[in-house]
Amino acid sequence: MIELILDMDSSQSPTYGQQECSAYNGHFGCTCYHPPVLLQSVWGSGAGDAAAVHSAHEWLEVLEPVVARYQERYIPKFFRGYAAFASPALYRFLETEKFFYAIRLPANQNLQREIEHLLTRPVGRPSKQPKVFYHSFFYQANSWDQRRRVVAKVEWHSGELFPRVGFIVTNLRWRSRKVVQFYNKRGTAEQWIKEGKNAICWMRLSCHEFRDNEVRLQLFGLAYNLANFVRRLALPRSIKHWSLTTLREKLIKIGAKVVSHSRYLTFQLAEVAVPRNLFEVILYRIQRLRLAHGPG
Repeated sequence: MIELILDMDSSQSPTYGQQECSAYNGHFGCTCYHPPVLLQSVWGSGAGDAAAVHSAHEWLEVLEPVVARYQERYIPKFFRGYAAFASPALYRFLETEKFFYAIRLPANQNLQREIEHLLTRPVGRPSKQPKVFYHSFFYQANSWDQRRRVVAKVEWHSGELFPRVGFIVTNLRWRSRKVVQFYNKRGTAEQWIKEGKNAICWMRLSCHEFRDNEVRLQLFGLAYNLANFVRRLALPRSIKHWSLTTLREKLIKIGAKVVSHSRYLTFQLAEVAVPRNLFEVILYRIQRLRLAHGPG
């Protein structure tokens, strides 16, 4: 089934010296920039395409253009985000745009009171596997304009005194277990962000001026998307599993000997990285993309 899934997360970029607008982050224990990253996947396709802005407070700047792009597409649309994006303004925006969402909600005393009956240790000998309980209820914080559904997950692990508790605010009508499973797939977006850091090195925002670093971040995002397009559209099925780092080292940043003739150029590459027949298939798939979109 055709569907759109947007995952919003953040990416930490350490800063040094007196870089403009950098700030100390207690979670990471360093001075850094902490921009949000939006990753989108359509039709359940592989890795997501990235977009980013320089401040977590400006989520609308990165989210709104992507939402507008698919506004006329009558397909199921979903959004996932962690607790930093638990904002009433974001809930209202997604509801207005007819998006289904699952967003982590920070715990508080009122939420804990709703699951009080699940916070008593289960009777009997603890099992090796965690005991998991779900609970769904409606809740309205003081800053909310309406009541919204909250799904709670309570996990009791062997050897731990207290349970692990998590809350998700959502407008999905699925069973509680399915809502949690859907939210947990947000971990895939974290792996895509790691790819961007390792393969594209988009955490290198070393300019002094803030605006310069913002431009660098946008260029890194463009480079990530171009590499991702190559992986999804030009690689044959046998190497679809390649990470962007592998793609970079074996196909893009590889040395070659150039032999010049009167009418053509010959590139001699080592087959240990990419065999000749595989390289031919990749070039053929790229040629088909050119034909599909015209000579320009």
